[in-house]
Parts: sequence; C-alpha cells; structure tokens
Amino acid sequence: MPDTAHAVPPEAPKNCPLCPRLVSFRETNQETYPDYFNGAVPSFAPKDGDDAVELLVIGLAPGLQGANKTGRPFTGDYAGDLLYSTLTHFGFANDKYDARPDDGFALQRTMITNAIRCVPPENKPTGAEANACRPFLVSRLSSLPKLKVMICLGKISHDNTLRALGLKLSAHPFGHGTEYAVEGPNGVPLTLLSSYHCSRYNTNTGRLTEEMFHDVFERAIEVLGG
Repeated sequence: MPDTAHAVPPEAPKNCPLCPRLVSFRETNQETYPDYFNGAVPSFAPKDGDDAVELLVIGLAPGLQGANKTGRPFTGDYAGDLLYSTLTHFGFANDKYDARPDDGFALQRTMITNAIRCVPPENKPTGAEANACRPFLVSRLSSLPKLKVMICLGKISHDNTLRALGLKLSAHPFGHGTEYAVEGPNGVPLTLLSSYHCSRYNTNTGRLTEEMFHDVFERAIEVLGG
C-alpha cells in the first residue's frame, strides 16, 4: 500500500482544486445547475461509521444527473436503481431507496465510494485525473479496519483500485466476476471482486444482466460468511 494514505484524508474537499478540467466543468455546472451539489461527492457510509464497513463498493465517478446532482453516490440515475435494489436484496441496505439523499435509505456493513470523486465530462476521466484523485481512495481503503471485500464496478474502478493497493494490472486483469485475493492496508487480506458497471448502456445492451450483477454480490456474501 502506498504511503499516501497518511498524506490526505479519505474524502476530497467539495471544491477540490486538483484537476483543472474537472474544476472548469464543475464551475460550468454550477452556472447551469445552481441547485445541484456540484462538488467532489463524499463516500456513502453506514450509520455505524467506518468501523462497521466490511464491504466497499467502488464506482467510477459521479454521474452528472445522479451523484453530482444529489451529492450521494449512485443516487438519482439508473445505475443507482440497480445497485441499491441489489444491496437491499442481499441485506446490505434497507428498502427505503427513492433516488433522493433524504429518502431514509441506509447501508449495512457497506460503504459506497468512487475512484474519481468529481463528475467528468461524458463520464470519462483522464488518466491524470485518476492519478490525482487516487490518494483519496488509498486513504479511504486505509480507514476501514474491518474491510474484507471490495466490489469494483467497471474496468476503470478495477484498475484504479489495484493501483491504490500498489498491485500490477497485468497480474489482475479485469473481467466480470473476476476474483483476486489481495493484500490491503497493514497486510490485511482482502477479496477483490469486479463487475461490469451497472450503467444503463450495459444493461440495455445485455452486457450486464441483473442475474450477472447479483452473482457478484452473492459471492461477496459467501466470502463474508453470510
């Protein structure tokens, strides 16, 4: 694990200045959508806090009309509909999801974060932006003492998580349903699971079905021991 975990907090400041292109896009969105959150979106944690987290779901980045609008990961877009219904189905959340940050939806044993914390144009962060944001992911991983399983949604999330753990991408190629035993902070063993991203595009084209998505979370349940 890179030592950057001790250099930054696990959450980026709302008006994070690190990526000029993302700052410019944020400023444009603030003018176009003044009622939106328009900032680096913080991780969504269970009410019991970091110490309760055994499963970390890692997405790509906030969606313009989803988390960038609401300020909560995956809230307000189709990807969130599938993710949160799946979490509820497997007992990782209650059944209160209504696509609003004040809907009463609550996570259990689970945290949701993004590899890149600010919304990128066309949902496509650059490599430099991923690199600039990665210390927050490193710090976030280091902040969860009971973490056992990570689920990465999409290749960018998968690759950035591997880099945050100091691991080689070539030794851990991305694929739907891939599973790797990795070493987390302080030498703690973790299981890294990955899925195709639960985007509308992937589900509409049949690349990802609900059954395929559920299979990944069912495996997480098995690793966690129920």
